[in-house]
Amino acid sequence: MMNRFFLVVMLLFGILSCATTDLPPVNELSSLQLQEDERRLWNRSAEEQKRLDHSNYLYGDLVLTAYVNDVAHSLISEDIKVKGLTIEIKIIKNPLLNAFAYPNGVIYVHTGILCKMQNEAQLATLLGHEMTHALYRHAVENYRSMKNTSAVLATVQMASIPFGVYGDLANLLGSLGAMAAVTGYSRELETEADKVGLDLMVKAGYDPEESTRLFEYLKKDIEEQDIKEPFFFGTHPRLQERINNYNQFIMDSYHDKKGNKYESRFMANISPLLLENALMDISMGRFSSAHDGIERFLKIEPENARAHYCMAELYRQKGDKDDREKAISEYNLAISFDPSDPRPHRGLGMIYYKQRFYEKSKQEFERYLFLYPNAEDRGYIEQYIQQIQTKLQEAKQ
Repeated sequence: MMNRFFLVVMLLFGILSCATTDLPPVNELSSLQLQEDERRLWNRSAEEQKRLDHSNYLYGDLVLTAYVNDVAHSLISEDIKVKGLTIEIKIIKNPLLNAFAYPNGVIYVHTGILCKMQNEAQLATLLGHEMTHALYRHAVENYRSMKNTSAVLATVQMASIPFGVYGDLANLLGSLGAMAAVTGYSRELETEADKVGLDLMVKAGYDPEESTRLFEYLKKDIEEQDIKEPFFFGTHPRLQERINNYNQFIMDSYHDKKGNKYESRFMANISPLLLENALMDISMGRFSSAHDGIERFLKIEPENARAHYCMAELYRQKGDKDDREKAISEYNLAISFDPSDPRPHRGLGMIYYKQRFYEKSKQEFERYLFLYPNAEDRGYIEQYIQQIQTKLQEAKQ
């Protein structure tokens, strides 16, 4: 993987290193005429996106995807499409904090960062930032500004950082995606993306103060939970740069400007994702982050059986003091709100087995198989039941 990645980046370096970096933004052109090196970047983008789109990382909820794209399109004029750049937002199933833009206008947003937002104005802030990278042609400027091989190698090294459980995603990103998602662009280009993105969201009627609040909230979340992430928006220094920039821009231009937040509309669209993202967090052992997401959902739907099941799974897998009792309580709440769901019975069976409450464990496992006769793990659960029967017989002797 590393050799292929290195060759791609060096090829791009050879294509772009001799060109000027003076490029007007798309919105200032009558039509977008791609230069030869820029067209190569667009072609490379299409190849990388094809791998992403055909992977199991793409989040397929059409309602949420349409909503996020509607917000994006509200930030720019319709004539951008006519000029040759189509902005399209796609969502990646990944609990880590990030979003990144390809030069051809396709932007990928992680479920993790969506679930940390509080309102639509914060979403518009993030999208405005990423859209500016495409509108102002930052990808080709970034490559053209690389003056020597060592700069390219440094970028390769950073873009090749292991991604832990989500290592496959790093491989799928390719050179352009990895650089945008991990290292970001130069400080000057990122500052420009902050400034122009803020202007876009304010002109669309959003509250500028929410731009700073988004990154302050992300920074606080990372600090409190001691999260270590390789992605651009998951690192403390990058978030502090965003906070400093937005504070300065608001002070300079929008200190008395008010706008809309659209919290209710945002939560109505994002709430189903909170549980799915929480389960991904649980699978990575990010229990505090998962807990926050489930609690946010339960404030909206306090009697949702699936949410209580997710909370029970969190407590069962975390396994700290008193967590088993909390898990049992949450499983029972899930059953009370949806008696037809077999999953809480499986969880209860596991807990009771570890507590050596074998009769209770056997009852819960049998209830699980009764409600879910075609369970994929039926053989596994039947082995548990057989072990329990053996233990109960030995206890009687």
